[in-house]
Amino acid sequence: MPISPADSTLTAIQTKVRRLTRSPSVNQLSDGDLNQYINTFITYDFPEHLRLFNLRTTFTFYTQPYVDAYPTNLSPISDEEIIYPLQNFDNLYLTIHPPIYIAGYQGLYLESREQFFGIYPKLNFINSIGVTGDGMTTSFSGVINTQQATTQAGLQQTTVILQNQVLFSSIDSNFNGLGLIDYPLYPTYQQPNMGCLGLPGQPPENLEAFEYGFINYVTGEFTINFPVAPGAGEQINYQVVPVQPALPQTMCYYDSTILLRPVPDQVYRVQMEVYARPTYLLETNQSPQLEEWWQYIAYGAAKKVLEDRMDMDTVQLIMPEFKKQENLILRRTIVEMTSQRASTIYTQDNGAAGAYGPGWWSGGGTF
Repeated sequence: MPISPADSTLTAIQTKVRRLTRSPSVNQLSDGDLNQYINTFITYDFPEHLRLFNLRTTFTFYTQPYVDAYPTNLSPISDEEIIYPLQNFDNLYLTIHPPIYIAGYQGLYLESREQFFGIYPKLNFINSIGVTGDGMTTSFSGVINTQQATTQAGLQQTTVILQNQVLFSSIDSNFNGLGLIDYPLYPTYQQPNMGCLGLPGQPPENLEAFEYGFINYVTGEFTINFPVAPGAGEQINYQVVPVQPALPQTMCYYDSTILLRPVPDQVYRVQMEVYARPTYLLETNQSPQLEEWWQYIAYGAAKKVLEDRMDMDTVQLIMPEFKKQENLILRRTIVEMTSQRASTIYTQDNGAAGAYGPGWWSGGGTF
């Protein structure tokens, strides 16, 4: 008779957990609660106990023209709305690691705002919109001069406005400050070039209604609707950060947001290495990503059940086998890593950096 392979499905994990916790009946531990314990361990505990080689993968997303900031903490969007490629990223992926590649070129990866803005400073350009207040008018329109085309080496470069950095300000008749800032419509409404104006710290409930006005980041066209009229003779100023879009060379990940510089001038492919969270088990015939994980998952789930029951004596009894299974799973990653050379100050000299050599930040020159 042929030998059947060992069962590693959710059913096998459930059976082992029931045996370890002495809960053979659904009256003692329902299937719903059991699956909750199992998937809680898989999703939250497992990846923090072990960062395995098999969980490291490549993540790819595509830039939008003139959009520099890509939030990674957005909740999943319903099927009726557009799908944002980075939605729920913070939950599905644990950490980002270099190298990162933008349009195939290796770029610089940072997690420090000080370093990032030291290379690419955000310097505000402050100017008047061209009219002053009269104490009655609250709405004003115009164009910020963004199309300051320059010719460099025969190439025409267009200046656009950096998103999340627009401020319209004035003073009312009672000498109180007035201010409106921009709230970009992308990615919620898939309008990369438009921003809705609103009060600082109080984004409008419906961004597309443009209650306080709008700003077009590419053309510079704007309409502002102050809640109170600027005082007679008071200047109405704008503060913007003009940038010249190009192929991004640096990525910064901070505050659940990916920032790119220079600001993309078109769609580019961005690839980076990430640690993925293990996928949870939904079907009874479903196995973990690697079948060898099933016993470790069973011991981890049983441990959580026993802890909720305050049965710490049994927890101590299963801990040796739990740690043993942990070491067995980790063995594959250790063996994989032994074939890699330890990083030194000389590693980069011998490492391949693609057909075009190292990136601009490592002595390879600009793109």
